[in-house]
Amino acid sequence: MALDDDIRQAAGWLAGCKRLAILTGAGVSKESGIPTFRDALDGLWARYDPTQLATPEAFAADPKLVWDFYAYRRQIARDVQPNAGHRALAALEQRIPTVTLITQNIDDLHELAGSKNVIRLHGRLTANKCLNHCQGEPTPIDIATLPNKDASPPTCPHCGAPVRPDVVWFGEALSPANLQAAFDAADHADVMLIVGTSGVVNPAAQLPGVAKHAGAKVIEVNPERTPLTRLADVWLAGASGDILPRVMAGMMNALDANE
Repeated sequence: MALDDDIRQAAGWLAGCKRLAILTGAGVSKESGIPTFRDALDGLWARYDPTQLATPEAFAADPKLVWDFYAYRRQIARDVQPNAGHRALAALEQRIPTVTLITQNIDDLHELAGSKNVIRLHGRLTANKCLNHCQGEPTPIDIATLPNKDASPPTCPHCGAPVRPDVVWFGEALSPANLQAAFDAADHADVMLIVGTSGVVNPAAQLPGVAKHAGAKVIEVNPERTPLTRLADVWLAGASGDILPRVMAGMMNALDANE
């Protein structure tokens, strides 16, 4: 019963919310079948540490190896579909005046589910850019249009530099504009919803504290406790694909009761 009560409490806060900030992490996508970054790799990649491949130094040392690793990750994500948690988050945009979804994930599942206002802190798996950002940072490259699109990696049509995934690697800075937008959303939120994130990767892990300090209610959805649980006004212990549809149903009941 305690979980049901907490879900009703969270649903009530969302029903009265005008500005919602959402922070999502790998747990949301894992429910759709995309392994978390630190999960064991399969097949030919099982002998590699992914944290040693996702660095500028690794790409400089062996561009083909890193490019092929990301091709493998794209293949995993290609046929994966949004789950009920993604769809519930997208549905919140239809009910709350201002919703900002801040994600640490690099797949396209939030957008495929219908979310529109998405801030991508760590980039996008399906996007590519020039390594030398020769036409500005970033210099987007559509590899489908390149004559050497099947190379590992292809080269920039402007300067000939290697093309790389448009993701944030270890040791690289996040986009200042995206980071500022994320902190602004947290600072102005009535409610902050944390979903499926480990709470250990900064600066994303700082966002719930910013929201809490500004007076927002903080709701965490995660099967396990995290370093962020202590900040949560309500911790909803469970998978987002199970919990979030129940929260949405409770929110709709609360809205109907207020009409």
